[in-house]
This record gives sequence, C-alpha cells and structure tokens, in this order.
Amino acid sequence: MANVYTNYKAVLTTSSLTTLYTVPSETTSIIKSLRVTNIDEQTDCKIRAFLVDSNSVSYTIETNRNVQKGTSEELFNSYAFSTSPVVLKESEIIKVQAENGGDLHVILSVLEIS
Repeated sequence: MANVYTNYKAVLTTSSLTTLYTVPSETTSIIKSLRVTNIDEQTDCKIRAFLVDSNSVSYTIETNRNVQKGTSEELFNSYAFSTSPVVLKESEIIKVQAENGGDLHVILSVLEIS
C-alpha cells in the first residue's frame, strides 16, 4: 500500500463545470484542502464544488461560496471538516464551477492511498 501526498490545480477559464480531480483506480483519497484564489482585483466571484460518485450522482460540497476580489480562501474550512475529512473512493470526481470565467485558480491537496 502506497501513500502519496499530491495536488491538482486548475485555472477556471470559463464558467462551465470543470473536472478538477478523479480518484485513480484502486485508490482511496483523503482531501486535505481545496484552496481558491480570486485573481480579479475588481470583482468578487462565487465558486461551486461537487462530488460525483461512481453512479454519476452529484453531491454539493460548496454552493455559491463568495471569494472576495484579490483574495484566497480555503473551502471546507470549518472545524467539522478539519476533524472529519472528505474521503473519496475509486472513480469519484471533484468538479468545480466559477461564476466568472478567468477569475479563479484552484488547488486541491490530497492524500492518495493505493
């Protein structure tokens, strides 16, 4: 069994739903953090995040979280998340969507156990 700490990054260039991460085969993943940066210095931007399971059922993780202009924010930053991480199974997917294309950069930090 191998443990790998890694990250996945995306620049949300459109307002379309974007796949950020898919759990590799024969792997369980534990999300450490999901950092979002709004590079737009003039306008706030909302982000939505979803977990899609292996049956293509979508579960909302964050809905319309506002990221202020020119700032970074940690999604899942509540006390509950820090003590109860999100565990993903093989083939599950994290998708994100920006209100405004070109405003948001996202970084997902994850522990992959295979």
